[in-house]
Amino acid sequence: MPGPPTNPRATGGETAALVTQVMDELIRLLARDAAHPPAETCEEADARRRALVRLSVLAGVKQAVRRLEDQAARTAAANGAGYPEIGQAVSMSRQGARRRWPGLITNGRHRPHPHPTPRSP
Repeated sequence: MPGPPTNPRATGGETAALVTQVMDELIRLLARDAAHPPAETCEEADARRRALVRLSVLAGVKQAVRRLEDQAARTAAANGAGYPEIGQAVSMSRQGARRRWPGLITNGRHRPHPHPTPRSP
């Protein structure tokens, strides 16, 4: 069985830190473009609005990342990866990967199921 996936560019923690930076910038830009509150709003209402815009953007990002993960898992399986490797790539067990993407790999042969069952958000 092939070894663990490698990424010579960044560790998981470094990747997470970089994504956090990028997301903070994206949220800042999107929040700037969001409807501006009326002039008479207080600082607390403005903080609430900013937090809700941030939450909305992050929910959309989570949905997009989920779709990209599903696509990458299908591609990995189509190219011979098994549940142990797929699980390791996303820091979960083989069983966790099997629960996340049921039917992705069947009969010991690495053939992707057309549409893995999405997990509830």
